Amino acid sequence: MIKVSLHGAEFFAYHGFYPEEQLLGCRFVLDIDVEFYTTADLAADEITDTVNYEQLYNIAAEEMRITRKLLEPVAQCIANRIRHDHPYVENIRVELKKLNPLLKGSVAYSSVTITNNK
Repeated sequence: MIKVSLHGAEFFAYHGFYPEEQLLGCRFVLDIDVEFYTTADLAADEITDTVNYEQLYNIAAEEMRITRKLLEPVAQCIANRIRHDHPYVENIRVELKKLNPLLKGSVAYSSVTITNNK
């Protein structure tokens, strides 16, 4: 099994339950892991024999631009798009962290993790 990961992808987006969160925006950090089997000869050194992490980033960037109230649908839509574009992928894990969420105390981040297995 091969695992391709994209960790620490940073975005500024307007996700949040409260109107001020959707107005002010917030910083987010995204981690994506995908696992798949291949029969390809990896020594051939062809990008078509793997999951291109640039494509993972582009999927995430497109979904992060769509404002949503909750983190769960953002992470789920990213996983769904990966599954659609790469149906051979066995396991998908998407963790979305909201940095410094608007709470009454100091919190480094809140997060949601979606796991999508075949």
